[in-house]
Amino acid sequence: MTATGENPPPRMSGRARLYVTLGGVVVAAIVAGGILERRIHVSHLKDAAQDAAIPRVQVILPQKGPKTRTLDLPGNISAWYQAPIFAQVSGYVQMWYKDIGAKVKAGEILATIDTPGLDAQYAASKANFDVAMARYRLAQITARRWRALQGTQAVSQQEVDVQAANAEVNQAEVEAARHEVSRYAALIAFKQIVAPFDGVVTSRLADVGDYVNAGGGDVSSRGNATELFSVADVHRMRVFVSVPQDYADIISPRLEGDVSVPQYPGRVFKAKFLATAKAFSAGTRTVTTELVVDNDKRELWPDSYANVHFVAPGDPDILIVPEGALVFRAQGMQVAVVDADDRIRLRNVTVGTNLGTKVQVLAGIGPKDRIVNNPSAGLLEGQKVYLVGATPGYNDAGATASPAVDKGDDVRAMPAGDSNAGDTGVRQ
Repeated sequence: MTATGENPPPRMSGRARLYVTLGGVVVAAIVAGGILERRIHVSHLKDAAQDAAIPRVQVILPQKGPKTRTLDLPGNISAWYQAPIFAQVSGYVQMWYKDIGAKVKAGEILATIDTPGLDAQYAASKANFDVAMARYRLAQITARRWRALQGTQAVSQQEVDVQAANAEVNQAEVEAARHEVSRYAALIAFKQIVAPFDGVVTSRLADVGDYVNAGGGDVSSRGNATELFSVADVHRMRVFVSVPQDYADIISPRLEGDVSVPQYPGRVFKAKFLATAKAFSAGTRTVTTELVVDNDKRELWPDSYANVHFVAPGDPDILIVPEGALVFRAQGMQVAVVDADDRIRLRNVTVGTNLGTKVQVLAGIGPKDRIVNNPSAGLLEGQKVYLVGATPGYNDAGATASPAVDKGDDVRAMPAGDSNAGDTGVRQ
């Protein structure tokens, strides 16, 4: 016991002190390991974040332009001549002689019209002509007799002149009556509806007993005038095509096209240039171009839909890139080029003809420039990028490795070498 009467604390044995020391070391090691591991994770996350901040891009090389350009356009086939035939006189259809699909010759009768009112007017005009002729003959006789007495005391010169003038008036009335008879005779001829040229009857809208009106729907008639027949000359056909402005340079007298129609799969009809409007439509930016195709076998019909295939020479000296490689910004049309340090350089380019999926670049890039395919809008001038290969199975044609991975492969999204064989343009 101590002087105060208390018992002294028990002393720790040497083994217990060893266990305590070892425990402290283990705890310190665990704490230090956790701190170190956390710092390593933070460092890895920081590196990953910095790496993720650098965009991954796929690059392509410009191609040479195609040696030929192809273009498919819809066309409308029209007859060489097509005439709707209307009635020139009012009456009732007495009989029709040619139905749809009938082949007719120029002047062949298609139908006749019964016009009793016109017949009566024609007869009246001939009677008026006979009356005028009789009066003229009497005036001639009277004038001759008065001239015979001229210079005598029996008649005056005034009376002789009056009779001569009266004869001239009657002569004029005869001429007027003759023209009236000719007018009605011309209308009588229109009672027969005839074909204006050799061709095919494409429509018949007249039937026996139908009333036809030459007035064309005026206030005194009932109903509007419609054509009785339509006749088409189909020995040759006109093909009308609307050519886009981008392809207007192919239009020339040497232009030819292959015409195909749905009813003859696999058949091709050769068409040649005939005319062009030489003016663009403000709404569609196309120019109407007319081709002609022979139709000796009458296989093509008017108002048919057709597909017209054109082949025009291209310019291999002009580089082309995919449309997706272009970006339009405030500075104008640009492409993103990756320099030797794998940094972005935005270049202004001048584009030419749009070939559909690709477009001509007239200025701004070279054949060995590495161009970013489908660049994002966030790419900035001088920005560091990583080059990656194409997506397998999607756009990996000719580009499966990145220059950043040293495998010796050329990175491009388009086939290397002469790729014109499989890409000669686009069919629209």
